[in-house]
Amino acid sequence: MCVAYPGRVVSVDGRKAKVDFDGNVVDVNVGVVTVSPGDYVLVHAGCAIETMDEAQADVIISAFSEVMLFGEEDQ
Repeated sequence: MCVAYPGRVVSVDGRKAKVDFDGNVVDVNVGVVTVSPGDYVLVHAGCAIETMDEAQADVIISAFSEVMLFGEEDQ
């Protein structure tokens, strides 16, 4: 199963952007979306596929955190 995860755009250089995922900054292809530093993007397989506001990103990040905590309880 593949998932997409939100991150905050730190900088943009053409079709590439540096995106911060909770302190982990990664190069992302932004060729299909228009972004500026400070924007939030949903990233799948190294490509930004959608822009979103911070509140939407927080909801998704919180959901992932809950899933990860649930998985840790099973071990």
